[in-house]
Amino acid sequence: MNYNTTLSGTFHSRPNRFIAKVWIEGKLETVHVKNTGRCRELLLPGAKVILEVSDNPKRKTKYDLISVYKENLGWVNIDSQAPNKVVKEWLDKQEFSLIKPEYIYGDSRIDFYMERGSQKYLMEVKGCTLEIDGVGYFPDAPTERGVKHLRELTKAIREGYRCIAAFVIQMEGIHEVRANVETHREFGEALEEARAAGVEVLCLSCRVTEDSLEVIEEEVLP
Repeated sequence: MNYNTTLSGTFHSRPNRFIAKVWIEGKLETVHVKNTGRCRELLLPGAKVILEVSDNPKRKTKYDLISVYKENLGWVNIDSQAPNKVVKEWLDKQEFSLIKPEYIYGDSRIDFYMERGSQKYLMEVKGCTLEIDGVGYFPDAPTERGVKHLRELTKAIREGYRCIAAFVIQMEGIHEVRANVETHREFGEALEEARAAGVEVLCLSCRVTEDSLEVIEEEVLP
C-alpha cells in the first residue's frame, strides 16, 4: 500500500492518544495520531516522523502521523489502519475464491473471511509496532478486544473453520512476534489457548518506506 502526499517532521509531544505536536517546516502543528497504542518507545521528543497530508478540508487536523524513525531499526509504520490494507493486498495473491472483510462471527467482527474450495477461513489481523531486542511484541497496551477475537477464533476451530491470527510487523528486520504478557497477560493466555486449539499464528514481515508498506514474507509460528 502507498500513501498519497507525505512530508517529514520532528516529533515534539503527545498531549493525548489521539493527537501529537510535531514541528513541520519550523512551525509546531497539531496532528492526528493513527494509533491509539502507547508507542512510548517510538514517540520520543526529537524523533523523525512522516505525516500524510489529508485531502479533507473539513478536518480539524491537516496531517496524520503515520511513521516514526527508530534508531538502529529504521522506519516504523504506526498507522493502525495499514495492517488490514496490506493484508487485503496480500490475500488477493493467495488464490482464495472469496475474500470478505469485516465478517460478523458470533459477537465479533472478524477482519477477514475467506474460502478456498470447501474450506472456510477466518483471519484476525494485528499490527505490531513494538520491538525489543530484535523481537516484535503485541500488544503495547491492554486489548480486551484482542482477547475477545482470539476466543472467537478458538470457538470457530471447533466448528470447522481454519483460523489464523496474523501479525503484520510494521518494521523491517523483525520476523517473530510474541505476546507481550508483561503488558497484558490475558492476551498471552488467550493466544496460547488459541494455538493449542489449532489457530495458526502467522507473522507477516514487511518492507517499510517513508510512504509505503508491503508484505514481503510470511512465517507460521511452530
